[in-house]
Amino acid sequence: MKYGVVYFPTDYSIRVDDMARAVEERGFESLWLPEHTHIPCSRRSPYPLGGDLPREYVDGYELITGMAFAAAATRRIIIGSSICLVVERDPIVLAKEIATLDKLSGGRIQLGIGSGWNAEEMENHGIQFKNSRRVMREKVAAMKAIWTRDKSEYHGEFVNFEEMWCNPKPAQKPHPPVLMGGNGRIAIRYAARQCDGWLPSAVLVDQLSASVKLLRQELEQAGRDWKNFPITALFAPPDRQQLDAYQEMGIERAVFAIPSADRDKAVSLLDRRAKAAGF
Repeated sequence: MKYGVVYFPTDYSIRVDDMARAVEERGFESLWLPEHTHIPCSRRSPYPLGGDLPREYVDGYELITGMAFAAAATRRIIIGSSICLVVERDPIVLAKEIATLDKLSGGRIQLGIGSGWNAEEMENHGIQFKNSRRVMREKVAAMKAIWTRDKSEYHGEFVNFEEMWCNPKPAQKPHPPVLMGGNGRIAIRYAARQCDGWLPSAVLVDQLSASVKLLRQELEQAGRDWKNFPITALFAPPDRQQLDAYQEMGIERAVFAIPSADRDKAVSLLDRRAKAAGF
């Protein structure tokens, strides 16, 4: 099993380029960065994990800039988004940003996506929460067209553009892996039919095992081989017994969460996570 790290870069955390170098030096396979463009003060949407919203959700740096710094500071590790809120982004600009990052990094970008949970955040971007899944799917389809065609066009309900050129194309072919984030049935079905992998939040082994079984059923119905469909478990516990259980159920990558801490604390936690992974 491969091991990665996810954290929110902020003013008070270890710099993202320093974190990326530390992750690579310790033998981790990947670094993943989250995204929220902003957090509306109304706070109507409850935090999905319960309790108060962690401060780093407000203070986190911009995703693509952070990914670029991490990629420039390293040579080997994968740089991923966990997740990119595609619904809040222009698909033409995002397609160009991801293709440029993939090209400059030598093909080390993975795009974790999601439709998001914060309704008022989406509304500030002109997106109604009830439409978020459909908007996400159209934008992803439009980006795939841009990445894979010399001349691309897309005509949908929410995304519409005439034939155009948009370069560069990504280093990875046909495009950087697109991983669907989310643990629900709808997310799993979309992952199986339209994505290159699944990016669930790590939960209790029994719950994740049931979701993996559902994913394999969906993959079978879609005519795809589950053995060639990677699963990346975010927020994996640094517990050897649970990690072994993840591996037995076919999880390809476990990603440990590191808090938005200063360099000394972050590096100390990285060392402990590396030990848990068996490095």
